Amino acid sequence: MGDILSIVLPVFVVVAAGYLAVWRKLFSDAAVDGFMSFTQKFAIPCLLFSAIATLDLGADFDLWLMVSYYSGSVVSFFAGLFGARLIFGRPWTDSVAIGFCGLFANSVLLGLAIGERAYGVDSLGPNYAIIALHAPICYVLGIVTMEIVRAETGGIGLLQVVTTAIFRNALMIGIGLGFAVNLSGLPVPAMIDQAVALMVRAALPAALFGLGGVLYRYKPEGELRLIAMICCISLFLHPAIAWTMGHSIAGLSQEQLRAAVVTAAMAPGVNTYIFADMYGVARRVVASSILIGTALTVVTASAWIWAIG
Repeated sequence: MGDILSIVLPVFVVVAAGYLAVWRKLFSDAAVDGFMSFTQKFAIPCLLFSAIATLDLGADFDLWLMVSYYSGSVVSFFAGLFGARLIFGRPWTDSVAIGFCGLFANSVLLGLAIGERAYGVDSLGPNYAIIALHAPICYVLGIVTMEIVRAETGGIGLLQVVTTAIFRNALMIGIGLGFAVNLSGLPVPAMIDQAVALMVRAALPAALFGLGGVLYRYKPEGELRLIAMICCISLFLHPAIAWTMGHSIAGLSQEQLRAAVVTAAMAPGVNTYIFADMYGVARRVVASSILIGTALTVVTASAWIWAIG
């Protein structure tokens, strides 16, 4: 277990450095916003473009891999939604935002970084396959459910809301361009390829440092029992379903099983707060769940890595 902690901890040391830099006012809020804008709008889209453009689609896009991961995502979404509504009596709109925490794991900033540290960069093909569908599936389910409970948008209007949320997302643009290059077989000019490679090298370290700065804003406030439920769903229920499906039903390879379980075991992503803020609901609880869940991931991710071998 000590060896596994040595794999996971460096990722969180970088996150903690960003947190401390903002706490000690060595890094301003404006600088954090700029850092995150650079990583989420430029560096990480370049990382995803490069990975998808060179992905072996036949080998890495496996139906049972997707079923194993996303069945856990969907169950976790509805567990959070109905748990918040039926156990804690939260309004339906709050409950959808809380359920979104179980649906939208931090698959990129934490999932890729920990997966690379644990199993090496060559093992990340299944991770990128999961990530390629992550935003579309999560946003479609989250937005459609929210608009249904709000009962304000339907038909063409609902389609426009969903489409705008997905296709204005820089990560989705990077993924889409990667698929275009991969499927067309068009070569990327050497100069562009080298420039993208430079951006890729900056992506994860910069994103992790910036994530630490963002987390400083999320004070641990709100209903602690509700936050505990969200963390249990994100850190235990989701990966447990992914492991059960992948190991006992789908018969995934070891590499695929690791990708599904480790990605599922990540804390709620920062996009869960963006989702809650977009609708003006459950912001304090969601923000606190991101902070506490990310801190707990040091231990829980290590435990899952140890469990799956």
